[in-house]
This record gives sequence, C-alpha cells and structure tokens, in this order.
Amino acid sequence: MKWTAANMKSQSGKTALITGANSGIGYQAALELARAGAHVLLGVRSVAKGDEAVARIRAAVPAASVEVVSLDVASLSSIRSFVENYASRGVALDILVNNAGVMALASRELTVDGFEKQFGTNHLGHFALTGLLLPQLLASRAAEAPRVVTVASLAHRGGKLAWDNLQLEQGYTAWDAYNNSKLANILFARELDKRARAVNSRLVSIPVHPGVSKTNILQNGLAGKDLKSVLLSLFGGPLMQDDAQGALPTLYAATVPEARGGDYIGPDGLLEFKGYPKVVGVKPNALDDLAATKLWDASEKLTGVVYPPLA
Repeated sequence: MKWTAANMKSQSGKTALITGANSGIGYQAALELARAGAHVLLGVRSVAKGDEAVARIRAAVPAASVEVVSLDVASLSSIRSFVENYASRGVALDILVNNAGVMALASRELTVDGFEKQFGTNHLGHFALTGLLLPQLLASRAAEAPRVVTVASLAHRGGKLAWDNLQLEQGYTAWDAYNNSKLANILFARELDKRARAVNSRLVSIPVHPGVSKTNILQNGLAGKDLKSVLLSLFGGPLMQDDAQGALPTLYAATVPEARGGDYIGPDGLLEFKGYPKVVGVKPNALDDLAATKLWDASEKLTGVVYPPLA
C-alpha cells in the first residue's frame, strides 16, 4: 500500500517543532501534523512569513493548534534563545523536524557565527538545536518514541567531507557546499540514533529526503548559472513532484510507529525523484561510522553544544 498523509494516525496530545515551516516541505509537514491533531510550532526566521503560514493552515484546518516561534538555525544565539524560552514552558517535545536549509549559494557566505552558510545552516544549526532540546525530547511521554527527523537530500551522494577544509575555505563551489551539508545531515542523524540505541534511549533519529520537489529552496538553487543548475532548471520539471508529495517521507518518519531509527526514508519512484515513502539506500560515504564520529566531535567544538546523556 502506498502511504500518504491520509494514513497518519492521530497525533493528538503531541507537540512538534518544524524548522523552516513557513513554506515548502516544512509548511506541508506542519499542515498535516496539525490536521492530525498535533500542536505544531513553526520555527521561522521571519515571524511575518510564519504568521502568513499559520493563517493558511487555519484556513485549511480551522481547529489547527499552531503557533509561530522565532528561530533562525543560522544563528546560535537565536537557537539558544528559543530553547531557553521553550524549556521555561515545562512542556515536552515529541517530534523535532530539522527541515530548514539553504541551497547552492553562488558565492561563499558566512552565518553570523562565521560558519560557511550552507554547512552552518543545514547541519551545524540543527546539530545545536537537537542537542539543546534533548531534555525536552527525552521528557516525551507519547506512546511512540520521541522522533528527530532530519531532512537530507539526494545530493548527499556527491558529498565529501575534507577534515582540513570542512567549511570549504578553499575551493568553494555552490553545489559542493550543499552536497557536503546534506551528507552531514545523514551522518549526524544516523550517529544520533546509534548513540541513542547504545544507551537504550527511547529517542529515534531518522534521516529522510524529499526527492526532487518544487519548493522555494529548489527554485533558489536552480537560479544559479552553473551547468547543473541550468540543466535541472531546463529539463527537471517532469521529474519533480509538488511539496505536499515531497513532505511524505518526513511525515512518515515522524509518525509511523514502525519507522526504524537510522533508516533513510525517501520516495519510491524512478531514481527516487518522486513517489511514496519507503526505506531507500545511501551512498557508502553516508555509512562511514568513523566520519560520523569525527563530524560529531567537530560539530560539538564548532557550536559549543555538547550533548547531555541520551538516556
């Protein structure tokens, strides 16, 4: 049977946080989780855009329990401020979706903390956010284990982490930086799950990818003048799916009890460009346990976020 959002069980009583939830995959995931009864926090850089997204969700689901929270994963101070405010509520977190991202920036840009912007936003920000939210995740009392879903990409296949040039100070290209950040997403998600299982933690961490979906981030990526961007822009249309379909792997990983930690969930169609959720394969570079450990150590050093016990 092809799994769709209509198959989702009730999420009533759960609280979910989705980064980058004002558009694309994040918005569609927020919409469907709210439709299923979860209380959904839309973590956004622009509160105004978040308010617009909430209005659209409530127009579609009048009873939706949704709220906008200011959260810029490209800023460690914003992340820490959000976590401090959320922790003060004394409310557990049942689902965390690490979704926000930037794609294929033509020139090398830096976050406010001095990180290469794609690596800093797509990976380091979510590494820090997840680590700081662990107490709230581990406080979940939902029947299903608390979930951390990290949105990666087919682009991980072209990733290669060079430990002496992790943030591409030398030889920056738009797609190399994006590919590396998406490889980091999978290495992180799998390592988090591995560490959780090692101490019999309830926490489950699952990497996913949305295939090739028509979203704002993709359109920004295809605006480049390099050959890959031009070819995808000219010929990729028939291979793409809409963002609602692209959100299905995220929703599956976040809600299906049988979804296993460490598995990689993506579309079941040709080349995994589109389709319905299933467990898909990863390239060997994403299965490298030594690389995952080195990335974890480097991420703790760069962000200053050292994970508390996972049990």
